[in-house]
Amino acid sequence: MSPIRALLAATLAVAATFTLAGCSSGVALEAADDANNPECAEVTVRLPDVVAELPERTTDAQATGAWGDPASVLLHCGVAVPGPTTEQCQSVNGVDWIIDDTDAPTYRFTTFGRTPAVEVVLDGDAVASSTVLADLAPSVSVLPVTGACTALGDAELPIPTDG
Repeated sequence: MSPIRALLAATLAVAATFTLAGCSSGVALEAADDANNPECAEVTVRLPDVVAELPERTTDAQATGAWGDPASVLLHCGVAVPGPTTEQCQSVNGVDWIIDDTDAPTYRFTTFGRTPAVEVVLDGDAVASSTVLADLAPSVSVLPVTGACTALGDAELPIPTDG
């Protein structure tokens, strides 16, 4: 091999090494039970490239998303639609979310009043939930609305009767 070809081959090998070292691997996730719902495809194609200033990662499951390296935000579309609940519910940019903080600082947010439902799991030590949910709201807001969060004071409670 000529010295010029050897130099070119060595240069390409070094460039390939740096290129591959800069790439992060995909995130292994499992698809939710209803991930093949066409509405989840509508969400997935609208997912942002950046969430809470974290870059999007590739995933290996249908209707999922991940951001950050290591992944600090995970999204699954097609999870079970929650029924009535006493869990805290918060509206962010027109999307209602049920908040599960039982594993804090890992938080689980599930859409309420949307079918199919979307679940977002995030590392509260790495990102602010309000920023994550605001960044995802445009993508999730395409899902059909079937209900909304209500405060206990807004609910009509039956009046007990003696009789």
